[in-house]
Amino acid sequence: MTLLPAVDVKGGQAVQLVQGVDGTEKVFGDPIKAARRWQDGGADWLHVVDLDAAFGRDNNLDVIRRLIEETDLQVELSGGIRDDASLERALATGCTRVNIGTAALENPEWCEQIIARHRDRIAISLDVKGDKLAARGWTSEGGNVFETLARLDAAGCRRYVVTDVASDGMLTGPNYEVLGAICARTESPVVASGGISTLEDLRRLRGLVPIGIEGAIVGTALYVGNFTLAEALAVARGDDSAARNEDPHGADRNDQDQTDEDEKDEDAR
Repeated sequence: MTLLPAVDVKGGQAVQLVQGVDGTEKVFGDPIKAARRWQDGGADWLHVVDLDAAFGRDNNLDVIRRLIEETDLQVELSGGIRDDASLERALATGCTRVNIGTAALENPEWCEQIIARHRDRIAISLDVKGDKLAARGWTSEGGNVFETLARLDAAGCRRYVVTDVASDGMLTGPNYEVLGAICARTESPVVASGGISTLEDLRRLRGLVPIGIEGAIVGTALYVGNFTLAEALAVARGDDSAARNEDPHGADRNDQDQTDEDEKDEDAR
């Protein structure tokens, strides 16, 4: 199972929102430093969300482009991609793939065209509230998730990123029922997002790989130190013994301490 640490960007800063609600963010500083920290910890992928673009404000593409240029990470980019112009701007950052959310609901014909044109570089974000989809930065309600899934499958969608909005940023665990129901209705791989708070959550998600779970996006739990990136990567690989033997004050947390010291040194200069 692929692990994707999350870097959500608002106003040029790495943040984490609670249930996707604007104004609830906890600020974690420079997103490029966060990305480097995850890369140094062994991550291969990063899930980046441009929150300003998602909420229909400006965008953070300049800092996101620098993040991609200054790391070796494969980046999945999401937020505010709703037409040809915004899609081309997002792809021009050098990201590996983009996630399309609102446009899949508001402009399905265009969405089908770009799936055909860009194939694996397009993933569809299914942001779920109950059996409905959330749109426009999760501030409005879309259609039925399973009807939308059937239409996108027919259009040839290669990958879905599924977020349970009620769980996102809450550290309450993933919505396994929703994930299982979606996996049962598509043969395309699914990346799980929202609510991951413990290594046991990751173990349970890894157990769903045979039915279609391909990856897991982890944000708040990493930022607040519920577990280290090394522990999470070990569980994602299936190496539970490495995760259980991980020193709780080991390399990842030492790296975080060093990052904090480096930032203090820069401020002093």
